[in-house]
Amino acid sequence: MKKLLIVSALLAVSASTALAQSGVNLSWSDCGGFGAHNVTFACNTSTGAGFGMVASFAAPGPLDAFLGMSGQLDLRSQTTQLPDWWSHGTGFCRGTTALSASFDFSTGVNCLDPWLGQAVGGYLYQVGGSPSPGGLAGPDRANLLVQCAIPLGTEGPLDADVEFYGVRFNITRAKTTGAGNCTGCTVPVCVVLNEIQLFQPDALNNNPKISTPLVSNFLTWQASPGVDCPAATPTHKSSWGQVKSLYR
Repeated sequence: MKKLLIVSALLAVSASTALAQSGVNLSWSDCGGFGAHNVTFACNTSTGAGFGMVASFAAPGPLDAFLGMSGQLDLRSQTTQLPDWWSHGTGFCRGTTALSASFDFSTGVNCLDPWLGQAVGGYLYQVGGSPSPGGLAGPDRANLLVQCAIPLGTEGPLDADVEFYGVRFNITRAKTTGAGNCTGCTVPVCVVLNEIQLFQPDALNNNPKISTPLVSNFLTWQASPGVDCPAATPTHKSSWGQVKSLYR
């Protein structure tokens, strides 16, 4: 049933999602050119709708048995120290609930949903940047790694050069104001999507990495018009074995 659903979705591809190349996009609210490049927030409330960073991709060739993906993003603030507002995780100001990852695109209309509600995944947010060899670390940085997969046995085909939703990172307004608030919400921040890797069963030996921007592989927070992102961090090597570990 899963394969039939994916094939049916591909038959419904519109001109707006058919592309001439593979690549990645990162935008606010929606995929690629349907989303926004920059968000400004007055930082005057801790309630209300949050903000969603949407990573999407187009595969470099048809995939016969798509199973999952990994992605690697970097954040860098315009200050010498990453603001508390962007410090997520245990022991940090924003804690473990102000940032989450979602693979549910059942209401998405502008790009195609490769998960169909069955993806399981998680993320790792590292304040201070990447500790891996060759990675760029620093007090003004954070690194965001994500992985997700569908259940083994439900893999199906993906067409090439069609934009698919990958992951949505949801950022709440919690602790922006009031007692115990996290400072630095107004500080400009840049987020770069360095790479998405797509996974198939090991026997196929075809797990392509995608890093070429389609529209844009970066977005900004509180930035002035025309501001570009800092240099991206070198990509991290992943394997389908790491994605399978989500089921253990």
